[in-house]
Amino acid sequence: MTGVESLYPFLYPGAEEDGPASRTAVDSVLAQVARSTRDKVAEIDRVRAALIGTDAGRMAACATAMAERFAAGGRLFSFGNGGSSTDAEAVAGQFLAPAGSARPLPAMALTRDVATLTALANDVSFEVVFARPLAANGRPTDIAFGLSTSGGSRNVLRAFVEARRVGMLTVGLAGYSGGTMAEAAARGEINHLFVMPSDSVHRIQEAQTTTYHVLWELVQLALVGR
Repeated sequence: MTGVESLYPFLYPGAEEDGPASRTAVDSVLAQVARSTRDKVAEIDRVRAALIGTDAGRMAACATAMAERFAAGGRLFSFGNGGSSTDAEAVAGQFLAPAGSARPLPAMALTRDVATLTALANDVSFEVVFARPLAANGRPTDIAFGLSTSGGSRNVLRAFVEARRVGMLTVGLAGYSGGTMAEAAARGEINHLFVMPSDSVHRIQEAQTTTYHVLWELVQLALVGR
């Protein structure tokens, strides 16, 4: 076998003789997959538990501050790179068009404006693709919500600097030990930073998904006075 068949023999039963050896190989692969799945579930449970154990009170405070901005007519601007860009769009979608009877809140993912993003990247610098839109559109009542698994994305950090200059509330999600975003939070450039304590990008992004869903729910509760 060569190519894909050698990597995934259990998907190609005709690629080799269907004998005891073949069945043993398939059973071994399936056992490895099951073990890996259990390990991943256990790890994300650990990361989420650690996050809630250290940051539950800060999440409530962050959600209260966000609710105050929304109540004052503020908007949420989310941003990130790569997988974090899709999470940024999910954050905006969660607030703007929630399921059920939850209150829609004004939100926009800066990555959705491809024309502005590519123009800035091409004509100026990729480092300013999020900062420039915030400079043009941000108001003191607004919220800047940035995501970076490494905590070191320069365009995300630059956006937080600009958001603070405008007077926006800044919320960040990072992984590992927080990276440069942790340093920015220590300088006051990020009002609320939540760090996912993991070295796995996958577990970091899964925990970040949990975090922004929790923040959204807490914001909804805060807006109705609960």
